[in-house]
Amino acid sequence: MGMSVTISAAKAQDAEHILKLQYLCYQNEAEVYGDYSIAPLTQTLDELRTELEGGHGLVARLGDEVVASVRGVADATGTAGISRLIVHPRLRRHGLGGRLLDAIEAHFAAEPSVERFQLVTGHRNEGNLRLYRGRGYVPVSSEEAGPRLTVVTLRKDAKAGLHAAGV
Repeated sequence: MGMSVTISAAKAQDAEHILKLQYLCYQNEAEVYGDYSIAPLTQTLDELRTELEGGHGLVARLGDEVVASVRGVADATGTAGISRLIVHPRLRRHGLGGRLLDAIEAHFAAEPSVERFQLVTGHRNEGNLRLYRGRGYVPVSSEEAGPRLTVVTLRKDAKAGLHAAGV
């Protein structure tokens, strides 16, 4: 490609690009579960903007194009909830999802009140489960969210150390 991917904080003007990428990235998930009404596919631009304002978002850019994103928010219990880790289909399996996960963890690990990271994924999403387990996340619960979907919650101690040596 000739360009390197850069990771930075998401800006308000990134919201539309993130939403379009999110819609593209969750098509396969919807197909796997036979449910096109999942939250990432029905989220509005205003809802996304509100989510970005209330938490922390990162984007990965290839030149000017937003090619990946992740969001998170810390709560009063010391949990940083990480969500919507997405990577453009043409750039998957090149470590970009792991880089974004490391970066969002590093952001929240710098907050003294954050004690743990938590995220959720569908039980059939082997790629996500492999990535999260490889980064030290362990399943803590699962919940049936529909006739074909079980949502798995995974957690990791924020003080356990970050995956990437340079993060």
